[in-house]
Amino acid sequence: MGRTEKDFLGEKELPDGALFGIHTARALENFAISGRSVHPELIRALAYVKWAAARTNGELGYLSAEKAEMIERVCREIIAGEHDEQFNVDAFQGGAGTSTNMAVNEVIANRALELLGAKPGEYEKFHPLDDVNRHQSTNDVYPTAVKIAGLFLLQELEEAVVGLQNALQTKERGFENVVKVARTQLMDATLITLGREFGAFAEAIARDRWRIFKCGERLRVVNLGGTAVGTGLTAPRAYIFRVIENLRQITGLNLARSENLVDATQNADVFVEVSGILKAHAANLIKIANDLRLMASGPDAGFGEVELPPVQAGSSIMAGKVNPVIPEAVIQTGLAVFAMDNAIGQAAALGNLELNPFLPLIADQLLQMLKSLNRANRIFAEKCISGIRANRAGCDKFHRSPQALVTLLVPKIGYERAAEILKEVRRTGQSLKEILQRNGILSEKEYE
Repeated sequence: MGRTEKDFLGEKELPDGALFGIHTARALENFAISGRSVHPELIRALAYVKWAAARTNGELGYLSAEKAEMIERVCREIIAGEHDEQFNVDAFQGGAGTSTNMAVNEVIANRALELLGAKPGEYEKFHPLDDVNRHQSTNDVYPTAVKIAGLFLLQELEEAVVGLQNALQTKERGFENVVKVARTQLMDATLITLGREFGAFAEAIARDRWRIFKCGERLRVVNLGGTAVGTGLTAPRAYIFRVIENLRQITGLNLARSENLVDATQNADVFVEVSGILKAHAANLIKIANDLRLMASGPDAGFGEVELPPVQAGSSIMAGKVNPVIPEAVIQTGLAVFAMDNAIGQAAALGNLELNPFLPLIADQLLQMLKSLNRANRIFAEKCISGIRANRAGCDKFHRSPQALVTLLVPKIGYERAAEILKEVRRTGQSLKEILQRNGILSEKEYE
């Protein structure tokens, strides 16, 4: 048999084995929308916040040592992923994250009751709000947790971006002597080396690496202690100053309390800024992946300048066909990031007065963006970039293009004369070399 819990709206039956309570049960009924639960990193981040709050309240005498230690113990379990099955509230939820905060409060309280030999729901002994949520509000706990989750995922993304940058730089060195035609507006331009193209890819990712590092500066400033609207209502002054110190120590993150807690509670522009930086990275990934699709196109009727590592069959009907599926997946990830960035920007803009009620959407999209980019970078580096080979024959086939070579003549004979010679090549079908020698412009040795 389950148990019955009540709130000011009435009573509700809860299933056997449920560590969550009535507030979570109502959320499960109300928000069956996306089919996706709250991001697990956000749940873990909330556990860090609850741990820091409990430690602070214990140190200041607002919680007994036993209760503070019990909350810490359960938070450690949640961070280790031991109770993931209890957190099923939908990612899209009303209430500015209240349902998620309530779920964490209830699971901590009921798990603590179990450890104390009591039954879940016996809140007179250990209360989700009076004990676990003491001196807190969803409005300072939730955005703080979103930033903590974002900081941890940023660390993972930075590692993945470094891996991609290294893979590109390795190819830059390996292809430094492979000459090919450069193209502008998809038309033959002049000569370049394959190595310099990959060097440009690597440089773009290096900029992304620096931008991602700087994102941490934006997310490290939190509003914990501001409670409902940033004024710190119900939270003692000593708690407000100490809780950040404890949170910094527990997480190992260089967190700082906002100098204006009201601003940090009502405004979500920081998330828009970080999202925009991640969108810039997505743009670079799309550009590189799409370039590789062009350079690898063929193998017989396309550019055929590089060979991408084959990872799976490309067709159910065209035997032996291999498609650039890794670049295609990376491009789709980048396009999804564009959409997430748009959602974050609109959600931040629609906040009202002292609070943004759409933080759950911001959290879901930002954390999903970080996770997707992390995976895309790793897969791109490991399954594509690292295995690329230069097709020297394909590069050589085009690098004698008269369009690419004629630009080299401009300093010697001028733009107009060079254009006339190219026109003659097109008209007569003779090679550039033949026409230059016939007109006494270059000897064979000079041409080579």
